Amino acid sequence: MATLIGARHNQAIWRDYLELTKPKVVVLMLITSLVGMFLATRAGVPWTVLVFGNLGIALCAGGAAAVNHVVDRRIDAVMARTHKRPLAEGRVSPTAALTFALVLAVLGQALLLAFTNPLTAWLTLASLLGYAVVYTGFLKRATPQNIVIGGLAGAAPPLLGWTAATGHISAEPLLLVLIIFAWTPPHFWALAIHRKEEYAKADIPMLPVTHGEHYTKIHILLYTFALLAVSLMPYVIHMSGMLYLICALGLGARFLQWAVVLYRGTRPHAAINTFKYSIYYLFLLFIALLVDHYLLLNL
Repeated sequence: MATLIGARHNQAIWRDYLELTKPKVVVLMLITSLVGMFLATRAGVPWTVLVFGNLGIALCAGGAAAVNHVVDRRIDAVMARTHKRPLAEGRVSPTAALTFALVLAVLGQALLLAFTNPLTAWLTLASLLGYAVVYTGFLKRATPQNIVIGGLAGAAPPLLGWTAATGHISAEPLLLVLIIFAWTPPHFWALAIHRKEEYAKADIPMLPVTHGEHYTKIHILLYTFALLAVSLMPYVIHMSGMLYLICALGLGARFLQWAVVLYRGTRPHAAINTFKYSIYYLFLLFIALLVDHYLLLNL
């Protein structure tokens, strides 16, 4: 019996540390990183870059997420969505979490330096610091535009994938960064509307808290229009073909429809449904870009 209890305890600790890395967020980031890698070259991505490059990016992203848990532990404790997180409930100490974050970041940087190139390592480090220090430590509590300014750090993965495969920056990956940058505000503000009372209780100046829901819904609508326009640019610059254009138009129109529904307030739970759709939107948009790329290569 004691052995069984001990095994369960070890499993719980393992899951707690995994939760610190925000694995679902990291998986979405890795998808965009992979797309950046595959779009960067016609010759194929070396397996070492494909495996260890993405592992390095994932480890650094996980380290940044763990820092986020530490900084936000008091906020997390008063929000229904986050009050069961490992630090909020005291299952992992801040010191242990920061040590874990440091180990992940150092390992990630070592892999990137060993198997990709210094440019990718430096850009990944800048993204890590941008999210963990600039956004989490300062912007999140300083301005209702926190997610707009801080969103640049979360938009970096396709650029990191591209530079990992090529060793240089060009216009194409920066356009992919711009797509995620435009996607971030409507994505997070929809969640912020749904969780408005919790953010207010935690004293976080999210846009619905400081400027009201109507103001936020207008901005979600405007950013969704901007996102639709930006998402068509890969076709405009001949980075993609007709398949991507059709998918971008369809996915963008659906996102815009949800933004209009949210603005009008005609459906219950529109905010959280808009948030959920935004995740599928980004995933499917980048998959469409990748599939289209390989269809063009085979023409």
